[in-house]
Amino acid sequence: MRSDPPPLIDSHCHLQSLEPEEREAALEEARKRGVGGFLVPATRLDETEEVLDLCRRHADVWCALGVHPHDADSWRPGDGRRLAALLDEPDVVAVGECGLDFHYDNSPRRTQLAVFRRQMELAIEADLPVVVHNRSSDEAMLEAVLRDDLADLRADFHSFAGSLEMARALIERDFYLGVTGMVTFKKADNIRQILSEIPPDRLLVETDTPYLAPVPHRGKPNRPAYVVEVAEKVAELGGTSLAEVAVRTSDNFRRLFRPA
Repeated sequence: MRSDPPPLIDSHCHLQSLEPEEREAALEEARKRGVGGFLVPATRLDETEEVLDLCRRHADVWCALGVHPHDADSWRPGDGRRLAALLDEPDVVAVGECGLDFHYDNSPRRTQLAVFRRQMELAIEADLPVVVHNRSSDEAMLEAVLRDDLADLRADFHSFAGSLEMARALIERDFYLGVTGMVTFKKADNIRQILSEIPPDRLLVETDTPYLAPVPHRGKPNRPAYVVEVAEKVAELGGTSLAEVAVRTSDNFRRLFRPA
């Protein structure tokens, strides 16, 4: 008799974007499909208590705390100290979601860079990884994260869709890359090519709930349960099993984030 695969972990799901009753239903649906862990990244400091409350009520939910590049211009003097204190909370396993977004430019680029830099410094001081957002900013991102004084930085480049050259540079630096439902999209050959380059011990799977729902759910709000479809596609493309992808990516998650 074939045993059930071990639990998958959704390494990036914005459950705080859902209504409270929807969050509970989404978690229960995912658990029924074999998902046994969830990382919820904040995007602003004013989400902190809401995200932490979710973690405190669910032993299989952890969080990252930080400021998204869209909201970088909300950063105020003292926010570094405030965030540093919050990182001592036991359910906080990373800093983020932070990074650069030169596609929308919702915050000035100079501000994005400064706030991202500060959050990377805080992550190193707290011995935590960063959860990185990168869009249309490959050159600036590589310059930001590959500095010699950030040699101790650990990072998850979530929903990675950068260039193949960038992927190789990040992998060389031992960073982790997150794969989303984009891997199932018909025209996303670039994502599938990048997937073929990711070493097994540097791969994470995620939904980015409520965005990027995989086929056959594309066009609908994403949910953590759909990380199963992401993992199934990863298994198909890699010529392996769902169980093997679950073991591999869950081990990677625990190695990087070190959840309690």
